[in-house]
Amino acid sequence: MIHASTVIAILFIAFTTYLTRVLGYVLLKHKTLSQKQRQILEVVPGCVLISVIAPYFVKDNPADLIAIVITLLVASRFSLLPTVAISMASAACLRLVLV
Repeated sequence: MIHASTVIAILFIAFTTYLTRVLGYVLLKHKTLSQKQRQILEVVPGCVLISVIAPYFVKDNPADLIAIVITLLVASRFSLLPTVAISMASAACLRLVLV
């Protein structure tokens, strides 16, 4: 059974992520943005999501910490799909080996 607080947290995270996306476009729709500024606006919702879930993974589990490092390295080199696949596989393997 999912706790009500978990559902509420998920809804707030989704709302905040959506709000950051929409407000960026609404507030800046009449301004001309450079390519760099557009790229920054594209990553803001992901940054909000990561800032909420990152503390869970940075606890005391070494498998998760190593998986985060692997994910960061892969994300700097590959697109989203390979990054997600490699990060999930590395987290699963590391949890089997280290936990």
